[in-house]
Amino acid sequence: MSATLENLKARALEGPRPAHVGIIMDGNGRWAEARGLPRIEGHRAGSESVRAVTTAAREMGIRALTLYAFSAQNWARPRAEVLGLMDLLREYLRRERQTLLDNDIRLQAIGELERLPARVRKVLDEVVEVTAGGRAMTLTLALSYGGQEEIAAAARELARRARAGALDPEKVDVRTFQSVLWSGALPPVDLCIRTSGEYRVSNFLLWHLAYAELVVCDALWPDFREEAFYGALVEYGRRERRFGRTGAQLRAEREGRS
Repeated sequence: MSATLENLKARALEGPRPAHVGIIMDGNGRWAEARGLPRIEGHRAGSESVRAVTTAAREMGIRALTLYAFSAQNWARPRAEVLGLMDLLREYLRRERQTLLDNDIRLQAIGELERLPARVRKVLDEVVEVTAGGRAMTLTLALSYGGQEEIAAAARELARRARAGALDPEKVDVRTFQSVLWSGALPPVDLCIRTSGEYRVSNFLLWHLAYAELVVCDALWPDFREEAFYGALVEYGRRERRFGRTGAQLRAEREGRS
């Protein structure tokens, strides 16, 4: 590791770190097109960034990492690209299975998983099962996922329970609603990173992003590696997270604890 990278990592370790990081991995196709390559090669290069960032997050003590791997809207892409992405996903799961086990990382997936091809779902289910005991970090892949779709599915589930007489609609609160979300067991997102310089959340974890700090990086996803990740953590450490309170209140709390 270079001295610059070591220094950046040390700075990231000095400040407050997020418990849950969500990443909108954007720019694979543009990365490939800029090099005159098929778009699928950009996705293949992006899988190396997934490995690098997952390892870095584990080393930094991040408890939960959620990666936006395939959106509900991505099914509308050209069939050849979608099929290639599904093959890459299966390849990634097979390749990283032992790495996840070695690093005590639990894998889970959220989204409309029934839409995934059977050959992918089979491998995904196997890796989820064998890594279920992981305690160091939870890696969540958002697959065939959409934040609006997730909220609509939760509303349907609550409506079914109310119709069956198992739920009083007047008792539905934030905690009840979150409990039926696909991502309900995940903690709130503290830091959301978006690559490729785009300033939008693209239907990603809309519920959990309520108080997330947003960091936009100009790098396309295949170029986003440890240095960029540490840089985002350093930026996060500079933020004052008020959660509706004033800066003066936070300073008074810190002074009261010191």
